[in-house]
Amino acid sequence: MKRIGVMTSGGDAPGMNAAVRAVARRAMSQGLEVYGIDYGYAGLVAGDIFKMERSDVGDIINRGGTMLYSARYPEFAQVEGQLKGIEQLKKFDIDALVVIGGDGSYHGALRLTEHGYNTIGLPGTIDNDIPYTDFTIGFDTAVNTVVESIDKIRDTAASHERTFVVEVMGRGAGDIALWAGVAGGADEIIVPEKEFDIAKIAENIQALRARGKKHTIIVLAEGVMHADEFMTQLKAYGDFDARSTVLGHVQRGGSPSARDRVLASKMGAYAVDLLLQGKGGIAIGTENNQLTYHPVTELFDQKHQPDLSLYEINKSLAK
Repeated sequence: MKRIGVMTSGGDAPGMNAAVRAVARRAMSQGLEVYGIDYGYAGLVAGDIFKMERSDVGDIINRGGTMLYSARYPEFAQVEGQLKGIEQLKKFDIDALVVIGGDGSYHGALRLTEHGYNTIGLPGTIDNDIPYTDFTIGFDTAVNTVVESIDKIRDTAASHERTFVVEVMGRGAGDIALWAGVAGGADEIIVPEKEFDIAKIAENIQALRARGKKHTIIVLAEGVMHADEFMTQLKAYGDFDARSTVLGHVQRGGSPSARDRVLASKMGAYAVDLLLQGKGGIAIGTENNQLTYHPVTELFDQKHQPDLSLYEINKSLAK
């Protein structure tokens, strides 16, 4: 193996740049050439590929987003698109590919693996919804961003004695809501993995008000429903002077936290080490604070399980 490629795909996540840096510099330190692929699978098919130098990844560890850019490219689900991508990899004599992204990115890596092309996936997504890893690159930063927002929303909620429904990202996973809800002292956390009774929630709010707490923070995962819909349903059970806030894409941005920078650096370096050992068709994760890997094919047979103990903890702490 003489040359490897690295790309980011799907939604951007803080720490992607740190991962790109780690892959590039670890590979270069081992005498390998590294090629960056811009715009994900779309750039791969288009041949938007360039040789990277050490200076290309200088001063990016602290930057959010991805210096390799990203793009959606559903056409890669078709065999024709996959073969065009492999044709470009062969054109540049790239022997193996590191893909940094989420679920959709892993599907693309799986397709390349099925064609016999060596790939390694790194979990880069704020949603933390990838199986076989306790944490994904970008999740910690996103949670910190949400907590900071909740702290600010609480100020105005208390000032006006209002109930705020704060919608957070996560696709079909409730991890951001769970972690940010506990860290932000939320009164209620609503996630897809746990059934809820809106009448019971209204009753809890009334009980809090009866004890003298006049404001309420509800953290809602986007995979449940939109914040406006939840607020409308809640209003049917009483006048809580409710407001909704959708945090949106602000959760994807910002300088990555120290934890995300370290996680990305460890995973990126590990990916190169595994490639040098002749391994491929795998996805890297961290389990019980140890770096691990599994065949990428196994990831689609499993579903990520959030730490629902956080839900129960918050129930007792919010009373």
